[in-house]
Amino acid sequence: MPYTKQYMYFYDLPLNKPILKALYEKNYEKPTPIQEKAIPLILDKKDVIATAQTGTGKTAAFALPILQQLFRNQDTAKKSKKIRALIVSPTRELAIQIEENFASYGKYTNLRSTVLFGGASIEPQKERLKKGVDILIATPGRLLDLHKQDCVNLDYIETLVLDEADLMLDMGFIDDIKKIDRLCPDKKQVLLFSATMPTKVIDLANTLLNNPENIAVTPSSSAAKGVSQFLFYVPKQKKIELCLHILRNSIKGRILIFRRTKFGVDKLEKTLLKNGYNATSIHGDKTQTARQEALQQFKNKEVNILIATDVASRGLDISGLDAVINFDISNVPEIYVHRIGRTARAGKVGSSYSFCAADEKKYILDIQKLIQKKIPVIDDHPYLLNPKATPEVHKKKGSKYKKGRKSEASKKNKKRWY
Repeated sequence: MPYTKQYMYFYDLPLNKPILKALYEKNYEKPTPIQEKAIPLILDKKDVIATAQTGTGKTAAFALPILQQLFRNQDTAKKSKKIRALIVSPTRELAIQIEENFASYGKYTNLRSTVLFGGASIEPQKERLKKGVDILIATPGRLLDLHKQDCVNLDYIETLVLDEADLMLDMGFIDDIKKIDRLCPDKKQVLLFSATMPTKVIDLANTLLNNPENIAVTPSSSAAKGVSQFLFYVPKQKKIELCLHILRNSIKGRILIFRRTKFGVDKLEKTLLKNGYNATSIHGDKTQTARQEALQQFKNKEVNILIATDVASRGLDISGLDAVINFDISNVPEIYVHRIGRTARAGKVGSSYSFCAADEKKYILDIQKLIQKKIPVIDDHPYLLNPKATPEVHKKKGSKYKKGRKSEASKKNKKRWY
């Protein structure tokens, strides 16, 4: 029978005492809406499609019922452990974070979890697999590498979780996901979590899930409560000056700055460091060690400014943010909601500052349509964009030859062998 009643507290949910004890130690009392809806369905062995933004508690929404299901018939002998739950994550940071959550929630059980990701030595990961694990969290590339080397056996998977599915597809992992699905048993529970639900994610869900239950929590149109949003119109070449101006005069505390490209992240980091700010950055071209180090410095408050691309920062649990700066406006309106939702978490307040150049005005219109409100414009700053400014048009240079003119080689009518 499915669980249908309302759950006010975690102890109302059908979870075992060791799991509840771990939750109590983390001061978790009441489940979030995604946890309240997803946990009973997952415990009821349903396939689930969940649309949930970052910061809604979705990791616990699948981690707790998986631990509960595996706890019922856990194997205490380490060597005989088989991988029974697989969580596939798009980025290394997110995979590490998910594994930390599993270890924390399952600390009073005999269940073992480990994490596999690229950009780090493969041998320690092989050693951990040899010791036997119940729950495996992995990025697609490293998982398939280790499967090819016969280090990972997916024959006993009972639950497969695809986390941040939209980002995985954006990163080009669709074939890897389908391959991983084929390597697991046909009869398994599949849980798909995604921040947005574009057509390609729906198509993937239709091919992998069996009669799934749909859950949507904090719809993408609702911008985070408690976030004061500000919009600055500024010429593209003056954005760095505006950023420095705002950091000097308006924002204090811990700040997350989003840029569209890795090059842009590096350029802004160098400028801020030159101007005496404590800044660090994460993006896809940095080594795993460098990314983890930067994240740790920011979490430990050794630096107060973190600059990141959307891909590198997606799903990361960074608490206590005072402000988010959208240095580059995203062309996907839902991403704006994700970004600003990093601040004002758990009932706190925060601010978001968006820098809009002439060619980004159309993105702001899409964002305002989605969040169903106008973002207040701040024009009291020294780098105002001319209201009549139009997007720069970059013309391609034409050929140096006149149209219809033959090259010297064709004049000689040479036959090329290559």
